[in-house]
Amino acid sequence: MAESSTYAIGVDFGTESARSVLVRLADRAEIETATHLYEHGVMTETLAASGEKLAPNTALQDPDDYLVALEKVVRAVVDRSGVDPEQIVGLGVDTTACTIVLTDDDLVPLPRSPRWKKHPLAYARLWKHHAAQSHAEEINRAAEAEGGLFLPQYGGRLSSEWVLPKALQTLRDDREVYDATSRIIEQEDWIVSTLVGTEVRGASVAGFKGNYREEAGGYPSPEFLNSLEPGFAGVLDKLGHEFLTPGESAGTLTSEWATRLGLDTHVTVAAGNIDAHAAFLGAGAAQPGTMVAVMGTSVCNLVVSKEHRTPRGIQGVVKNGILPNHWAYEAGQAGFGDTFGWFARNMTSADIADLASISATSTFEVLESKAKALQPGGSGLIVLDWMNGNRSTLIDSNLSGAIVGLTLDTRDYHIYRALLEGAAFGQRIILEAFEEAEVPIDRFIVCGGIPAKSPLLMQILADVIGMPVEVSSSANTSALGAALHGAIAAGELTWESAGKAESAIATVYRPNPTAHEAYNEIYTHYRAIHDTFGIDQRSLMHSLREIQANSTH
Repeated sequence: MAESSTYAIGVDFGTESARSVLVRLADRAEIETATHLYEHGVMTETLAASGEKLAPNTALQDPDDYLVALEKVVRAVVDRSGVDPEQIVGLGVDTTACTIVLTDDDLVPLPRSPRWKKHPLAYARLWKHHAAQSHAEEINRAAEAEGGLFLPQYGGRLSSEWVLPKALQTLRDDREVYDATSRIIEQEDWIVSTLVGTEVRGASVAGFKGNYREEAGGYPSPEFLNSLEPGFAGVLDKLGHEFLTPGESAGTLTSEWATRLGLDTHVTVAAGNIDAHAAFLGAGAAQPGTMVAVMGTSVCNLVVSKEHRTPRGIQGVVKNGILPNHWAYEAGQAGFGDTFGWFARNMTSADIADLASISATSTFEVLESKAKALQPGGSGLIVLDWMNGNRSTLIDSNLSGAIVGLTLDTRDYHIYRALLEGAAFGQRIILEAFEEAEVPIDRFIVCGGIPAKSPLLMQILADVIGMPVEVSSSANTSALGAALHGAIAAGELTWESAGKAESAIATVYRPNPTAHEAYNEIYTHYRAIHDTFGIDQRSLMHSLREIQANSTH
């Protein structure tokens, strides 16, 4: 089949919704897109099935919401585009990670059964489910006592977001659910397995989020796991042991799913992808030295290298994790768009709301306008943007945010400006960690929803890091990358040809030398505050979280 007559579909499963894009492979044009919100959203306060109050730092989803959204968004792009389904050859899927789904032997998710519908830990646990932090800390201490084991490959600390802490939480907090679980499977793997009718697992997500180290013989040993909790080695029977690499075919659509999606059974489904990792290829960054920062509710920073290094505080390094024959590195910030949204919803004054109403603009646009008038450091504030914990480089979800420098003259737009600066300082810390480890970064591309929404943040970021910030013109970079993986799996594209499919750069923000110099001075104060609360006095924020968790209010 000639490339000029073929198409692929990418489906990006985000935190709140799924988005699809239909891509024409001849010129990589995005022909049609569609989105669908998950019916039950993210359950953080109460369980939808029972109204039960959930524990602090919980983030659950109903796995069946993913399948409803999948059917809606794929059918929408096929129907609206008018493209003959015979011409669609590949389908790629990317999801948040680590988001785990608990299933029975037939990959049926537990909450589909009335028996488990009222058990919170039976539900999919989203990447931002941080209620397993104490279990992550215990795993870290045990690994350190054994000389570090796998920890150097994950920046020195295991995150509470990952598979083993979440599995250990299940074992301890709801043994019935744990025993009823035959498979603990990543969201991306579960969706792909459902589409092709057989269990398949991806090597990348197993390496980054499941502590599977191919070069070290696999998962942590049964002896180590049992030292954490007697019988915990049994978790190995619930995880995957045979894996597909990125761009590899998982199979073709089953008859049932071809019908549900309005496609043909010849469509090849690619191995699943982590959402940000798919965006790496979608942004055309198929070479070492280019960092891609995927900016949405959180940030994921990605770079590849021919060399194996162990930067401090990263989320992981996995061979062949993104591109063949390269080591893939991941870092990031746990709160980004979430933080700005929280501030706009809860912390803005009536004056800002009135201005937005009068000018028929959004709260964000008013905040941007007023914050833009301030000079670097003009707010008099420094913010630690840890409202959702710290992912890199401290890897501690029990840290919390801080605003330093408040006075009676402080206004909401001062805080907003400081929030943007704090987010940019967090990116600088990540870049410095890679530089210290001799993983060179010579190009910085951003994509996702935030760059278009906050030009001010992009300029501040360029000024803080002292290098150009290139914004991808595609609004669907992860879905585009997923579609390209589908095309590779179908044999329609090679890695080389897919890597040339660069998204046009819409805007380049270049650092202002005067602002960069000013931010260098402010950054020294930021680092002092960062190290005080995040390293030297870490227990202060931990104690506040514990007090909150134990409160009756």
